[in-house]
Amino acid sequence: MQKRITWPPILLTILIVLLFLGGLVYGAVSIPLESVIDILLGKDIGRPAWQSIILQSRFPQVVTALLAGASLATSGLLLQTLFRNPLAGPSILGISDGANLGVAAIMLYFGGTLGMVTELPISGYLAVIIAAFAGAACILGLIIWFSAKVKNNVMLLIIGIMIGYLASSLISVLNYYASTDKVHAFVMWGLGNFSGVSLMQLPYFLFFTITGLLLAVLLIKPLNALLLGEMYAANLGIKIKRTRIGILFCTGLLTATTTAFCGPISFIGLAVPHIARLMLGSSNHKMLVPVTMLAGSCIALLCNILMVMPGTNNILPLNAVTPMLGAPVIIYVIVNRKNIQYFD
Repeated sequence: MQKRITWPPILLTILIVLLFLGGLVYGAVSIPLESVIDILLGKDIGRPAWQSIILQSRFPQVVTALLAGASLATSGLLLQTLFRNPLAGPSILGISDGANLGVAAIMLYFGGTLGMVTELPISGYLAVIIAAFAGAACILGLIIWFSAKVKNNVMLLIIGIMIGYLASSLISVLNYYASTDKVHAFVMWGLGNFSGVSLMQLPYFLFFTITGLLLAVLLIKPLNALLLGEMYAANLGIKIKRTRIGILFCTGLLTATTTAFCGPISFIGLAVPHIARLMLGSSNHKMLVPVTMLAGSCIALLCNILMVMPGTNNILPLNAVTPMLGAPVIIYVIVNRKNIQYFD
């Protein structure tokens, strides 16, 4: 049993290093590994174009994939434990839909600028990030408010789904009245990508995602207690209301950050926690949380590589790749649920 628990983190760490380097080397322009390492070490290799590609494009992209995958996977794990539902994911509470609504309002109604709202010359990608964060934060605040009123997790889950439907309905109305080019821009954003975070924006992305991941680590003990049920957890001294708000806040922070910078990303938050459980054969969050983070990073880095079409300059949308890896996992879990030990 001890061997089974120790090998997944080691294997996943090795895979992360290989996929990280693969993401730097592999792309529309092939760059040798030796040159990549020299560029990262600050050496001048006499190829300014290669240096620009690595430092300005590929390095921020692979770091973004690394942290976005960990964030979404951790969000999914927290929600699946809180609601005791194996099909819960980051989008289930409507937080992703809130980010989508914020971006839709900016792109489709305000013409890509926050000038009409704040009277500040904020436009383009920065306006999209702020709008996504604001939309997700509003929905998160609403969910936390409802969590204080509704004691039943199932009812809270249904409320989150209904809020998501309302946000999707408003997005449909905005799409209906928007021009074709604005709708196209919004659809392209909704396909998701890891290349939207520049080197200058990377520190902000790092700050919010690492903060959320550290909060998730602090929730390990209450998460293990919740596996026994809320009544048992309360008897063990766990503050149920405070824990629920903490989980919702942590999930909201991670989901809002990832959606704001990368767009809505499907299946990683839903499927990766099951991959981690299958690897460990356990639901003990002491090992499950770090393994879920590592597995999420691996899957996101792999998707980042698979997006590049071999022999061409074409890049597939991220949400065209994630279901290829995530959907089979969910189907396997549903079909074999009775035989999977961690559901007992």
